[in-house]
Amino acid sequence: MPMPDCTRRCTSAPAATPRLLAMLAVALLAGCDRLGQLSAGLLASDARQSGTADQQTVDRVAGAPPAAAEIAVITEAVTFDTRRTNVEAVGTARARASAEVYPAASGEVRKIHFQAGTKVREGTPLVELDARRERLAVSLAEVSVREAEQLLTRYRRIEDTGAVSESQIDEVQARLSAERIALEQAQVALAERTIRAPFDGHLGLRLVDIGARIGTATAVVRIDDRRTLYVDFPAPEQVFAGVDVGMQLEVLPFSGPRTARKAKVEAIDSRIDPASRTFTVRAVIDNADDALRPGMSFRVRFAMAGEPLPKVPEEALVWGDEGPALWVVRAGRAVRVPVRIGERRAGSVLVEAALEPGERVISEGVQKVREGTPVTEMAAGDEAFPPTTAVRRKTSLR
Repeated sequence: MPMPDCTRRCTSAPAATPRLLAMLAVALLAGCDRLGQLSAGLLASDARQSGTADQQTVDRVAGAPPAAAEIAVITEAVTFDTRRTNVEAVGTARARASAEVYPAASGEVRKIHFQAGTKVREGTPLVELDARRERLAVSLAEVSVREAEQLLTRYRRIEDTGAVSESQIDEVQARLSAERIALEQAQVALAERTIRAPFDGHLGLRLVDIGARIGTATAVVRIDDRRTLYVDFPAPEQVFAGVDVGMQLEVLPFSGPRTARKAKVEAIDSRIDPASRTFTVRAVIDNADDALRPGMSFRVRFAMAGEPLPKVPEEALVWGDEGPALWVVRAGRAVRVPVRIGERRAGSVLVEAALEPGERVISEGVQKVREGTPVTEMAAGDEAFPPTTAVRRKTSLR
């Protein structure tokens, strides 16, 4: 009897075994994945039904990202204030009235009646010139006037007798008028031999000496009325429309008493210098204490009202690579708003930014928020606000 051929069956069985194993592994993996999905769904359903799991647990189990926690911050309302344009310039003082005193006639200096620095009144004699000829001329003119007056008096007495004609009387009367004019001229010439103060003021150094012969082009002394001083200074063309007569200024001398003084605009030049693009402003200062002098230089400062800008707390500013910014609360979330600093004040800053009056800016807690962070607003001084460290000026904007 022939033997059965089992060699082929025995050798082919091992070749089919790997294929069966692979199919079995795929089936097991699919079953595990399905089992995991079913388990996750059951756990989520149990959590919802029990009511003991919070929303974050449900979302985490179901595969959703966790919700962001709200950050407690202190906010303040945005207000608006007018920006001030600060202008500084350098001005030079001059006396309210100032003059160099010259003689009205030539002659020799005979007397000097003043010392440098003397305060004099208007009309005070300062210098006398030789006046002998002028005195003689006055005396001669006075004699001529008296003679004419006496002759006219005699003619009037005998006028009714017909001894003198009407024309003779008119001739004597005209002569008297001429003699009186000559007397006045002589008196003026004599008065010109004395040089007097033209107004109240302080005298400078004397420029002539006794015995010197001077002419009408020779300055004798300088006089300044410095009870008030004018300070002329250049102002930039950009502020021309904002400078008005009567506007208050502050002036500070570079020398002497280092105390700022109040001044006001007295006059404004009618034109702008095309070379420097400036115009001249004249301010007036009270110098009743006589502490200031003409010719002094002053630092002039004044402020002009400009456009209204948002006003925010200084600590609300944060800085990053793109410059300063603010965190503004909009719809319960932090929104970064870039700003430009317009003017710094004590504890606050005027900024150029897209802000509306009443909007809330974060003043404390800026280091904890990011773009879109949900926030809980709290008032300044609220004891429930968690303490934070001081915010540095270079706070990141990430």
